[in-house]
Amino acid sequence: MLKHWKLFFITFAAILLMAACSGGESTKGDSKNGKLKVVTSFTILEDIVAQIGGEHVDIHNLVPIGTDPHEYEPLPEDIKKATDADVLFFNGLNLEGGEGGWFHKMIDSVGQNMEHVFELGEGVEPKYLAGEDGSEHEINPHAFLDPVVGIQMAENARDALIKMDPDHKDEYEQNATKYLDQLKEIDQEYQEKLGQVPEENRILVTSECAYQYMTDRYGLEEACIWEIDTEENGSPSQIKALVQSIKEKKVPVLFVESNVDTRPMETVSKETGVPIYPDKIFSDEIGKKGSDGDTYIKFLEYNIEKIYDGLNK
Repeated sequence: MLKHWKLFFITFAAILLMAACSGGESTKGDSKNGKLKVVTSFTILEDIVAQIGGEHVDIHNLVPIGTDPHEYEPLPEDIKKATDADVLFFNGLNLEGGEGGWFHKMIDSVGQNMEHVFELGEGVEPKYLAGEDGSEHEINPHAFLDPVVGIQMAENARDALIKMDPDHKDEYEQNATKYLDQLKEIDQEYQEKLGQVPEENRILVTSECAYQYMTDRYGLEEACIWEIDTEENGSPSQIKALVQSIKEKKVPVLFVESNVDTRPMETVSKETGVPIYPDKIFSDEIGKKGSDGDTYIKFLEYNIEKIYDGLNK
């Protein structure tokens, strides 16, 4: 980690030197296409902001699909974009590692005005992951898996864009209204479909404990192998604990997320006899362009379709 940050600062210094040699003029607020220059921390935020910002935003997203958003190493291009950005969005709720995490270190390094930095998870009541002793010790960052939280995040994005670019307030409000109506319809769909799941099947078993906000919202129980994507995923003790829990309950099916190693859950399935649902579900990222779940709306719709189908078998 120390080596990484040394490299980070060396790269950043090189970028500043190049800027100085070219005249030292900042490009902030001087986009050639007249659009608001936006940086988002990961793909779900990128899509939310794109839907509300429409033609008035030019977005550079940091964490690409297939990369862990909890621990990310900014690239030279990311540093340059963050330096020049008019507005920057991050999830918060510890997704990017909290105040000492990679996103805030990058922001501090480039000297960004913190009035241009917005947390889309602001106002969301945090839920906590339980430690081995049962105590709550770490914020669960995956609030966006709950469509009601998605509504709040979209409202935060709308308000931030209006604050930073009041000239296009009407367009941002119009885009947001349409987008929020879609999210409200999805919330209704979650209520209706998950309300139909038999009581004995109301447990969602996944690899990572990412679905807590959603399961609490709609009355499901959650079980998982590990708490959050870290270096220790699917250890023997984690698998043993979940296997024991599954054997004590009548779990109908197991789910695997699109961005995790399937082998730990395959071991759980083998030891319990409970099948894995054939299709993966989404957790930390939207799908690749042109695939299922390639927008936040489709991401939520895809998940409820698969979870409802699996829990009703």
